[in-house]
Amino acid sequence: MKIHILGICGTFMGSLAILARDLGYQVSGQDAKVYPPMSTQLLEHGIQITDGFEIADMPRDCDLIVIGNVMKRGMPVIEYVLNNKLRYVSGPEFLAEHVLKNQHVLVVTGTHGKTTTTSILAWILEQAGLQPGFLIGGVPNNFGISGRLGAGKYFVIEGDEYDCAFFDKRSKFLHYKPQTLILNNIEYDHADIFPNLEAILQQFHHLLRIVPSNGLIVQRADDLNVQTVLERGCWTPTTDFALTNATWNTGNLGATPLPFSLLGPHNKMNALAAMAAANNLGVDPSVSLAALHKFTGVKRRLEIKGETNGVTIYSDFAHHPTAIATTIKGLRELIGEQARIIAVVDICSNTMKAGVHQESLIEALEATQQIYFHHATSLTWNLHRVWASSNKIGGVFDSVDALLQAVIPNLKPGDNVLLMSNGAFEEFAPKLLNSVAMDVA
Repeated sequence: MKIHILGICGTFMGSLAILARDLGYQVSGQDAKVYPPMSTQLLEHGIQITDGFEIADMPRDCDLIVIGNVMKRGMPVIEYVLNNKLRYVSGPEFLAEHVLKNQHVLVVTGTHGKTTTTSILAWILEQAGLQPGFLIGGVPNNFGISGRLGAGKYFVIEGDEYDCAFFDKRSKFLHYKPQTLILNNIEYDHADIFPNLEAILQQFHHLLRIVPSNGLIVQRADDLNVQTVLERGCWTPTTDFALTNATWNTGNLGATPLPFSLLGPHNKMNALAAMAAANNLGVDPSVSLAALHKFTGVKRRLEIKGETNGVTIYSDFAHHPTAIATTIKGLRELIGEQARIIAVVDICSNTMKAGVHQESLIEALEATQQIYFHHATSLTWNLHRVWASSNKIGGVFDSVDALLQAVIPNLKPGDNVLLMSNGAFEEFAPKLLNSVAMDVA
């Protein structure tokens, strides 16, 4: 089978492309935002990518078009697919039909921590000898790849609540039909498709309706929104986790702190959830703890990009205020109370661009010494006013070069620069490293 993927460089669609190639399909794709690490990963696996959505770049002999949720009606390439009655599906639908059908599927959900928790769970199962397949919205360092078919009967997948495609507005995770489900946390996000928190809770309620009664739901005990969803109806056995007062907690495992390199209480929670899910498959906690010793994290999750002239630069995927605050807390745990944190936040998620969480943004950044905001597109709210309320050195910039010129003069040896973005902001780290090497004394 020959398939062509529109929107291939997203974390989900790129991973799906690799799985399709491993199934023996001939895979190609197009995207308008081609950037690492996904573009690099695809090219390394021999998958042809075309930059842009030109009709001329679509193969005329493909059997199936897989359409990502970045694609919209009115785009010429989408109108071409519809007008010519080409066979098309969404990414989640393709995955459910071609990969997940005969697997025990473990789905990891939550507003925050999905990628890390999915990576930990896949690694635990790998170390237990279960050879799981997985699809992860990032690149786990232990595997060096975001998706694989695996050789066993288990498949671990990051369960995103975002919609599937312009023709399927259900949350992606509804296609996956989990046997084991992790409910890590729920907050308001994705303001471009969900009008309010209630709309998100409803999608999670729909998800609980399809988990079989011989499965397991691993739920966070101290998250009120998770409890709200469970109260609306649950037909599956559950187990709970939290730092304290839960079936799975660090105290009753004798593992405070948990033995792995990731920092912060949020990562302890991620690990506990993964251990509980793995235990349901017969993996003893001692095996999970041994796996945590060897777990080395995920790219763009508090990842060190480099160090020069005494300045260390980190990159993280954080963009929601809760994730920003927990990431800063983790970094502070690593560097101590006296070292300076220079925060550089790229406002690029649809929720943040809409200004939904603008009032809590500065509070999330309170533990930093300088705050710089970058936004590549126009905003409908006053980011300058938000920054000014911090009373800290920094500013608001709409270009990488202007941002660079503002940050460099205010750095000194011993500083820790934390770059936070869920978009194509990777170009800033090497530029900053080069400038620091030349300019910081």
